[in-house]
This record gives sequence, C-alpha cells and structure tokens, in this order.
Amino acid sequence: MEQDIAKLFGEMNKKNPLIHQITNLVTMNDCANVTLAVGASPVMALSPYEAGDMAMLANALVLNIGTMQEDTLKGMKVAGKAANTKGIPVVFDPVGAGATLYRTNCAMEILKEIRPSVIRGNASEISKLIGGPSVTKGVDTGCITVPNWEIAKKTAASFNCIAVVSGEKDAVSDGKDTYIIQNGHPMLTKITGTGCMSSVLIACFAAIGHNLLHSAVAGISLMGIAGEMAAASLSAQDGTGTFKVKLMDFISRIDGEMWIKGVRVSAA
Repeated sequence: MEQDIAKLFGEMNKKNPLIHQITNLVTMNDCANVTLAVGASPVMALSPYEAGDMAMLANALVLNIGTMQEDTLKGMKVAGKAANTKGIPVVFDPVGAGATLYRTNCAMEILKEIRPSVIRGNASEISKLIGGPSVTKGVDTGCITVPNWEIAKKTAASFNCIAVVSGEKDAVSDGKDTYIIQNGHPMLTKITGTGCMSSVLIACFAAIGHNLLHSAVAGISLMGIAGEMAAASLSAQDGTGTFKVKLMDFISRIDGEMWIKGVRVSAA
C-alpha cells in the first residue's frame, strides 16, 4: 500500500485533476488553497443551475454540509447525481450531523439520493449516520466511546463505500480492510477547516488513484503528517496563525518519499 500511495504524489502534478467542491462557506478559501497546494485544481460551483454541468467536467466531487442552505442542498443533489452518472468519486463530509435535526436530515437525504465513494467525518458525525450515539459541540465532536475503527468499518459496510473517521487516531475502512493512522498534532484542532481540507485532500487523491481505500489513507494521513511537521517547525513566539501558514507550506512540499518516512499506519 505504501508504495502505491507514494506514486500518487508524483502523478498529482502531472494530471492536475479538477476537484468540484460544494463546500463549507467558512472554509471554502482554505479548501481551494489546499487543493492547489497538493497539485490539483479547485472549482466551487454552488448554484443548482450549473452544479451538474460542472460535476460533469470534474475528476472528483466534494459535498460538505457545513453551511447548509436550501439552494446548497439542491446544488449538491444535482452535482452528486451528475457525478454518479459520470462515475467520478464523490466525497461526502457530513459536518455537524447530529447537531441539529435539519442538518442531520440533509445528510440522510443526500445519502438516500447520491452514492458516496467516501464518507469522512469525526466520530460523532459518522456515528449519527449509522444510528449510533452522537455527541457534538457546535460542529465539533464530543466523546464517543465506540472506537473509530469500529465506526468506520460499520459505516463502510452500511453505505458500501470507504469510511474515514477522524480523531486522535484516524480510521479508514472499506468494510473489510481497516487501517489506523496515528499521525497528527493537537494544534490541528486549534484552527478551523482541517477536517474540511482533509476531505478535499482525499478527493484529490481519489481523482487520480484506482484504489479508493489507498486514496483515503493518502489524504487523511497527509493532513496529519503536515500537521506534525508544521508544529515541529514553530518557534517559541509562533502561534496558531503561523501554524496554519506552515501547515499549507508542508502540504505543498510533501512528496511520496517524505510521506513514506512520515506515515504511521497499521491494520486494525
């Protein structure tokens, strides 16, 4: 798996995939920039009048319900159905599922009408999708006692997709094979958008890779490795603002060789 993923880094800049993102208005700029940093190209077409056409031009689609509105939901459905028709990967990020009834209903409505290739979220969000417990603070996760790998495995089997559950230890599963990734740093929780950006990174790798499980491992672990490197490079007077800039720097610099040296992944 490691060698297969390492090759994806070299292919990214060559193929420069187009990633269509109907995403969180709070983190949209960060999502666009992380797409460019890893070597792909972003486009954010939110309107239901053009979302489907844009999805037909793209190599992957990200749907993120972080700032859901009625037209946003319509656009997601149109784009998602177009992506399913074209056969490109769809990465679904159910931000804050379980926090409000409306948000949860939107997530379930999307899953009913669109086939996701990858679902990525924190333990509370993903647990809610499969009828489990959900503990949220706004759109952030609370304490879920069920292990991430168990939630990921059950979710993957339930929706016939790849499931990625973020946390202190990230879990990635296709329902049969499950991996635990132990990269990351506490400072990743001190800036907004690292989860949204992780979903985008997964979509970027999914757009060029043939193995969605490997693409998901690549995307989520890249965020963790870059977070570790960014934190290690801070000086005593640096804070979260500098960390965010350095995080983007390292995402743009990490190649396949650096990824292999930095990743800590094991089978569950």
